Amino acid sequence: MSSSAVLPDGPSAPPVVQTAELTARPVDFVERCRDRFGGTFSVRLSRIGPMVFFSDPESIKQVFASDRENTITQGRNVVLEPILGTKSLLVQEGAEHLARRRLMLPPFHGERMRAYEQSIERATVEEISNWPTGETILSHPAMQRITLEVIMSAVFGVSDERHDPLRAGLNRVLSSTRSPFAFGLTFPLLRKLPPYSGMLKSLRETDRLIAAEISDRRADPTTEEREDILSMLVSARDEDGQGLDDTELRDQLMTLLLAGHETTATALAWCFDQLLRNPDAYERLRAEIDSDGGGDWMEAVIAETLRVRPVVPMIGRELRKPMTLDGWDLESGTSVMLSIYLAHTRPEVFPDPYVFDPSRFDGVKPDTYSWIPFGGGTRRCIGAAFAQFEMRIVLRTILSTLDLAPGSDSPDQMIRRNVTLSPKHGSPVIVTERRAAA
Repeated sequence: MSSSAVLPDGPSAPPVVQTAELTARPVDFVERCRDRFGGTFSVRLSRIGPMVFFSDPESIKQVFASDRENTITQGRNVVLEPILGTKSLLVQEGAEHLARRRLMLPPFHGERMRAYEQSIERATVEEISNWPTGETILSHPAMQRITLEVIMSAVFGVSDERHDPLRAGLNRVLSSTRSPFAFGLTFPLLRKLPPYSGMLKSLRETDRLIAAEISDRRADPTTEEREDILSMLVSARDEDGQGLDDTELRDQLMTLLLAGHETTATALAWCFDQLLRNPDAYERLRAEIDSDGGGDWMEAVIAETLRVRPVVPMIGRELRKPMTLDGWDLESGTSVMLSIYLAHTRPEVFPDPYVFDPSRFDGVKPDTYSWIPFGGGTRRCIGAAFAQFEMRIVLRTILSTLDLAPGSDSPDQMIRRNVTLSPKHGSPVIVTERRAAA
């Protein structure tokens, strides 16, 4: 981008300061910018340079619509590649990305996805069987345990003696990458220093376990009959009859692990944090679950949770051609950031935007460009349908079994953990009673 390009107003602090603020406290930072400069503003970041933030539905629509020919992802390769690898769907671009997306999409839709319902229910029942009545439970780590077990079953299809070592290895990787310090892996000079050398060691150890699973699955004559996602990816072929090699299989499995574990667990924890403080919404959901297992109101509760507490606060693109957004003429090479959080808190779109109110979505499908917790365009989260399906099963299983109450006097605070906005105190809940089986 030319240094003479005219950009919207934004903070005047040095780029290193703006980078630190956006990294450590992204919600506070963008809200301050919106209060001062309006819904469209620019920031200046270290290693990236100027970046223009948008949150209006029309700009979001234009950017998503241009994904195929006019944008590339902004910053993903820098942040994610050291962990996910160069073949991850999240860092692939252009025709390669579209081809791999088509190859990976089938397991996440329709009847194939429903084959995982029993696995989700079983993992949830096992977790909550250990919750004592009258004591505080941190729902966030509890949901992490559930979603990791779902990944072990649905993605890796492991249930024999290899289960525990692989689960422990995956958990080590997840624990190390949850920290904001994981961004340090983007700097090669830091990778030899603790704690980064430890993170990379965990990755290498887990890679060996994943490689063993891939090798065994390739040699298994029943692979094509299995329903786990690893088996499907081993068997998958593109239009030219080509499959995924071992390196790409590893990178895509690691992508599904990091993208599908922490995000869904965090969304569930936020759901309990918000829902339990709204007795009318909570009781209505329990009544619906008791009646038919969960329907429109459950969908509304999930949609409103993802609106008021989006797990990922923003998504970036880099323009490959000039583009006009919100009245600003932007040059090729401009970095644009679509703020999910700001889009979800626009009062002209969502009145009283900070109030948790599922009735906004009661029988109403969320708007494609105002409600964007899973992104959009050709890069919309491939696991969006699976994540919402998993949330429905976990909520149904827990709320049909337990009576819950908030475990703290006030809503939990948002804190950044790597790329997600997580509950600072783990979203505590209290089991007040176990419900009799119907």
